Amino acid sequence: MKNTPIKASLVAAMMTFSAGEAMSDDYRKNPFTLAYAGAITANEPGKVNIHPVQYKLNDLDIAANVYTPADYDPARTYPAIVVAHPNGGVKEQVAGLYAQRLAEQGYITITADAAYQGASGGQPRSVDEPANRIEDIHGMADFITRYAGVDAERLGLLGICGGGGYSLAAAETDKRFKSIATLSMFNSGRVRRNGYNDTQLDTVQARMKQASLARAQEAAGGEVLYSGDANLTDEQIAALPFDLYRQGYEYYWKTHAHPNSTFKYTTSSLVDLMRFDATDQIELIEQPLLMIAGSKADSLYMTEDAFAMATGTRNKEMFKIEGATHIETYWVPEYVDAAMNKLTPFYSATLTREALAQ
Repeated sequence: MKNTPIKASLVAAMMTFSAGEAMSDDYRKNPFTLAYAGAITANEPGKVNIHPVQYKLNDLDIAANVYTPADYDPARTYPAIVVAHPNGGVKEQVAGLYAQRLAEQGYITITADAAYQGASGGQPRSVDEPANRIEDIHGMADFITRYAGVDAERLGLLGICGGGGYSLAAAETDKRFKSIATLSMFNSGRVRRNGYNDTQLDTVQARMKQASLARAQEAAGGEVLYSGDANLTDEQIAALPFDLYRQGYEYYWKTHAHPNSTFKYTTSSLVDLMRFDATDQIELIEQPLLMIAGSKADSLYMTEDAFAMATGTRNKEMFKIEGATHIETYWVPEYVDAAMNKLTPFYSATLTREALAQ
C-alpha cells in the first residue's frame, strides 16, 4: 500500500522554517516516520518494539502500528489496548506516543490510520464519516485480539480528541472493550453541527445545505469538495479565536507535522457528521470509564457534558490535568506524564483477570 503524497500546503508550511528552526519531533529523522519525542528508532531485544502491519477492513487496506512490551514473548499472554487517533491525525503522532507509553507498561497496543485517511486505503481521500471512524475502532479490536500473545478478554480502549468521541460510540455496543479512557475528547458531530463552543448555531441549516450540494456533486461525478483545509501564515494562526485551533496548527503543521496528516475532510462527510453526536446512547456504556482533559482546554466542555451523560457505568472518573490546554496533552512532557499517571492505574485495575471476574 502506498502512502498518500506529501500535500503541497504542508510542504509550503514546512518550507517556512529556516535551517536553524528544525521541527522538535521531525518524522524525517525517524525510520518509522514517528513524530513524537522519545519515539522508537530501532527494534531492539529487551525493549518496546514497533511492528508496522496491514490488514483488510471492509475490503480496504488499513495501515497500523502494533507496539509490543519489553521482552515480548508470543507464548505468554498480555492485555491489549486500542488507541484511536485525533481528527486529522495519523498513527505516527500523539496516538503513537500514547501507544508506546502504554506498551512500556506491559500492554500490546495498536493504533491505525483511519480508513480513507493517512496511509490507509479508500477513495476519495479524507472522508471523515462517523460510521467509518467507529468501524475503524472495531477493526483494530478484530485485528489485535488475534495477535500472538494477546488475551482477548483483557482489551482496553483509549480515544484521543476526535478518536475519543468515536471511542465512546464504539464502546456503547462493543463489549470486547472492558474499559474505556478518553484524552481531550472532541465531539466531532457537535462541533461540525454547532460550531466550536457552539458558536455557529445560526448557520446550521445553511451549512447542511452546502454539505448536501457537495454530496450531490460527488454523486454526479463532479469534483470532490473539501472543508477544513488551509495554509495559514503565522499571523493568521495567531488571530484564530480558540487555543485548540491556534495550537493545533502549530502541532500538526510545524512541531509534529507528518505528510499523511491533514485538517481537510470531504464536505460531503458533513451530511453524516452533522447528525452524529458522541453522546447519543452514551448510557449504554457500562464499562469503567476514565475521561481526561486539560483544565485550561477550551474543549473541556465536551468532556464535562459527556461525562455527566454517561449514567450507565458505576465506575467512572473525570480527571483534569492542571494547567493543560487541549493540544498540550498531546506532547508536553509533564502533561503526558500526568495523563499516564492516571491511565496506568486505571488499566491496571480494570484489565486484570480478578477485576473482570467480578
